[in-house]
Amino acid sequence: MSLVANTGKLAGRTLFITGASRGIGKAIALKAAKDGANVVIAAKTAEPHPKLPGTIYTAAEEIEALGGKALPCIVDVREEKQVQAAIDEAVKKFNGIDILVNNASAISLTGTAQTDMKRYDLMHNINTRGTFLASKLCLPLLKNSDHAHILNLSPPLNMSPYWFSIHVAYTMAKYGMSMCVLGMSEEFKPLNIGVNALWPKTAIATAAIEMLTGDTSTSRKPEIVSDAAYLMLCQDPKKYTGNFAIDEDVLKEHGIKDMTPYACDPSNIANLLPDFFLDVPGDVKEEVRKTESGGQIPQLFTTISKVITPELVKKTQAVYQFNVKGKEEGVWHIDLKNGDGACGQGEPKNPPDATLTMDSTNFAEMFAGKLKPTTAFMMGKLKINGDLQKAMKLEKMMKSLKTKV
Repeated sequence: MSLVANTGKLAGRTLFITGASRGIGKAIALKAAKDGANVVIAAKTAEPHPKLPGTIYTAAEEIEALGGKALPCIVDVREEKQVQAAIDEAVKKFNGIDILVNNASAISLTGTAQTDMKRYDLMHNINTRGTFLASKLCLPLLKNSDHAHILNLSPPLNMSPYWFSIHVAYTMAKYGMSMCVLGMSEEFKPLNIGVNALWPKTAIATAAIEMLTGDTSTSRKPEIVSDAAYLMLCQDPKKYTGNFAIDEDVLKEHGIKDMTPYACDPSNIANLLPDFFLDVPGDVKEEVRKTESGGQIPQLFTTISKVITPELVKKTQAVYQFNVKGKEEGVWHIDLKNGDGACGQGEPKNPPDATLTMDSTNFAEMFAGKLKPTTAFMMGKLKINGDLQKAMKLEKMMKSLKTKV
């Protein structure tokens, strides 16, 4: 699903794309392949993953089927020798590299106490160090190209404390990629190498989002990012550099106004999930301060108690604590792990798997099905400590509540 016509501008160009075996990386590779580009698929997935589709070899087949040329390389971007070996292979097969796309990334949406150092190191070594390393090693070849680009899949540098407070380790790792853009775009200007960042305005239907939310109905397809990337990579690198672009904005600048075809569920375009690191229109803090009608939460928990079933407990296996702020301030809990389940005021008897903090208005809206937990989290209306994936399981319970609240 592409709304951007291929122009042939990348024909014969060589792209080195990290993490290109699936998701956004592969979508960019396939878009370039339609121009007849050469693509180095630099990714770890040589053997099929039990839960995630695609390997470097299946991606290569798709690229060649569209008219491109592919070079699948087993690359862990943390390993300098592996990155260099793939670059050397690219030079042998394609005589150089014109475009580097730093797409490989690791994610863990955890607070400081919940982030183990192994996961911290993984994110920083793949996101920040991997991006720096690939850029450094590709630099001698990019210098020789007359159409040299580096494109990092990373966000604008938004210094709002909120984005640091909820998952500081991940934010630092992604912003490290963005700081590479900030520095290298200026550093490489005399070399005529364009260095830019691209970030989606909404959640994109990738394996990461599916694992996080279990649902892609509030996401867009990866093709919105690959179309934007294609337009950016066709620009003159001497003039187009140092940009922190958002996919939708890039497309609008090129005359594409209707984004509906990119939605996974076109009937749900009004409820798309905003992506991390982007300020949501309107003042979230002001919305949180709005006064609400009193006494909703006790009624809500009376309703919740009626929909708790042994089957729901078996499916969910999680204990939730809710720290409610605002007019109906208080602590509440739902136990969907022990016995036949329980809910009520006060802290749970068993340690919570996830603690959710939010204003009482948003809390009522969430349980009325008007505000999804994932959306509330992304918009800064909900703070989560503990197991994020278990927190998102609440959405299933809310669906059964929706008709009753």
